[in-house]
Amino acid sequence: MKKIILTAAAVFAFGFANAQEGIKFGVKAGLNFTNFSGDANSDGKTGFYVGGLADFTVSDKFHVQPELLYSNEGADDAKLDYIRIPIMAKYYVYQGLSIQAGPEFAFKIAAENDLLDDLTKSIDFALGIGAGYELPNGLFFDARYNLGLTNINDSNEDYDIKNTGFQIGAGYRF
Repeated sequence: MKKIILTAAAVFAFGFANAQEGIKFGVKAGLNFTNFSGDANSDGKTGFYVGGLADFTVSDKFHVQPELLYSNEGADDAKLDYIRIPIMAKYYVYQGLSIQAGPEFAFKIAAENDLLDDLTKSIDFALGIGAGYELPNGLFFDARYNLGLTNINDSNEDYDIKNTGFQIGAGYRF
């Protein structure tokens, strides 16, 4: 797990050091409103996310934006922390306004307690769908819904439990 996180960090650092025209880097942070879907019966949790991104311009209207985020998620009674790696395709529908969608890979790095850690899988996969608006100075705002696609239940019980959440945040592209 640590090797995966270090590799992802090294890729972002290498990319930042070798920035070319058509690539913008940035930082972002915001709030998570998360819960479990499926067979779980829990109250939602408010958490946060923070991380970095690279924005690759493919054309005037189409960009690809991989991100590396620390994300505090779960439910009120089951707190989980992930390193989340979304790879968002962005289509600009109007100047500065984009719609976004793409896969998200997540690696659990912490759980509220040992029992929760043992009962949940280490890897999660989701689909992110959202929108964003970027000002000419690089400041941007976005909102995203993350639909969990992986059953994270790792117990002997036959329960279907998936991460789900809504994110709102802001950031800055250099």
